[in-house]
Amino acid sequence: MDGSWLYESDVEEAALHYFQDLGWQVANGPVIAPDGEAPERADYSAVLLVERLRRAVATLNPELGSEAIDEVVRKVQGSTGPSLVAINREIHRMVVDGVPVEVRRADGSTGYVQARLIDFDDVEANDWLVANQYSVKDGDHVRRPDVVVFLNGMPLAVFELKNAAD
Repeated sequence: MDGSWLYESDVEEAALHYFQDLGWQVANGPVIAPDGEAPERADYSAVLLVERLRRAVATLNPELGSEAIDEVVRKVQGSTGPSLVAINREIHRMVVDGVPVEVRRADGSTGYVQARLIDFDDVEANDWLVANQYSVKDGDHVRRPDVVVFLNGMPLAVFELKNAAD
């Protein structure tokens, strides 16, 4: 080899630097894995970075108490539906419209508010993270995308890089 080949790892590293130049946090997937040096999830089946999501919900919705914040996180984590398309629609609706959550008002009555998951007005107020080699286990299968983009602890995009020469 003459050293002129561009490898997938080179493109992955360039992508991470690109996001870092944009001001994003960059994490190595194995470091934030459940058995990593700085774990950010309980097990490999977890896709969400729950503590990041919890902090974002608390910051974006200061009127919510801890029980309401936990309920919002549970609703995002527990999204279900008859198909992946239906689940994606449900999550999209929560991201765009907020998550309905019951709150106790100052007068003692209860009502619902829409808890925001993303600050669309001040994008810098969000938690932006990109991680490489982020392993996720689904049953007996382990997937490890090259790059995963997170917004407030929620996966937003996945990059699977390939060598064009292969």
